[in-house]
Amino acid sequence: MRKWGSMLLAATLSIAALSACSPASDTAQAPDSESGSPAVSGGGTSRLDTIISRGKLICGVEGTIPGFSFVDSSGQYSGLDVDVCRAVAAAVFNTSENIDEKIEYRNLDSTERFPAIASGEVDMLSRNTTWTSSRDAAGGNGLEFAPTTFYDGQGMMVRRDSGITDLRGFEGKSVCVETGTTTELNLADRMRQLGVTYDEVKFQDADAVYAAYAEGRCEGATSDRSQLAARRTTLSDPENHILLEEVMSKEPLAPTTVNGDSRWFDVVKWVTYGLFQAEEFGITQATVQQQLTSDNPEVKRFLGVEGDLGTQLGLSNDFMVQVITTTGNYGEIYDRNVGEDSELKLDRGLNRLWTEGGLHYSPPFR
Repeated sequence: MRKWGSMLLAATLSIAALSACSPASDTAQAPDSESGSPAVSGGGTSRLDTIISRGKLICGVEGTIPGFSFVDSSGQYSGLDVDVCRAVAAAVFNTSENIDEKIEYRNLDSTERFPAIASGEVDMLSRNTTWTSSRDAAGGNGLEFAPTTFYDGQGMMVRRDSGITDLRGFEGKSVCVETGTTTELNLADRMRQLGVTYDEVKFQDADAVYAAYAEGRCEGATSDRSQLAARRTTLSDPENHILLEEVMSKEPLAPTTVNGDSRWFDVVKWVTYGLFQAEEFGITQATVQQQLTSDNPEVKRFLGVEGDLGTQLGLSNDFMVQVITTTGNYGEIYDRNVGEDSELKLDRGLNRLWTEGGLHYSPPFR
């Protein structure tokens, strides 16, 4: 037994020595594949430090989709994606006052978004971006995807009097589509699967897609169903356009950061989870201050009355108080921008909480 114990001790010491000499470690910095700048992996200077030092969060959005990210004639931003930017800024700067003064919004089209996040031009994307394996992979776009904020699927919009009732009706017809998107790829896959020969009319940005569709340059326009519903409201005759029932794909839309900076990614991730958890707890923009005196130990931890969950993230322990005061919980954000209190009135569907048959779910704040 003594001999076996001595052998085990020697083996353990040998492994420890080899690990110490290994070139790979949790704090090692590797060059970013897109920009050549160091990527933080558990140590070093994080994007979080840069944002706090700068005094502003630079958030990449789309800027032309009502209900998600839209800028009006006065320069005021609104939408579900915009509110995610606001929630993150409230957590980082520990304030709910004049939050837009702490954010610089950058409108990015589908070809600009990934170079912008890779180069560090923006700190994060909250821009109707679909989570896919190639975008997530280090050998692909090298992004980190926070929890999905909107579960969507690709659809098709046509004129009510077009006579087109399904995708097979596009035989020999044309579809307007934004290039550089999963939309473009999904459309090609689905039409090939159906054996439909069609003409693809490509544009670099969404504005051009819908302008061409409105002018009659194509029989259909395709994108995420939520975007189609939003864009239909901007047409001169929205009642004369319909969405086909067919859903071509799964489109989980999520905020993103660049790969390799776990400190910053953790902030974006847990702020997003916090929006879901606040709704599950029933904590709203109107009641958050009252909840500070709750006897529920889970609520106390969540709001920072007890524990140090915020400090572990590099934030104030009451960061979720600031977030909820700024934006409300996820349900409030949804209803205000795209749900029952909005012009779009989109059913929540999969975007309900898990307790109501949806897919939104937060791990424990513990």
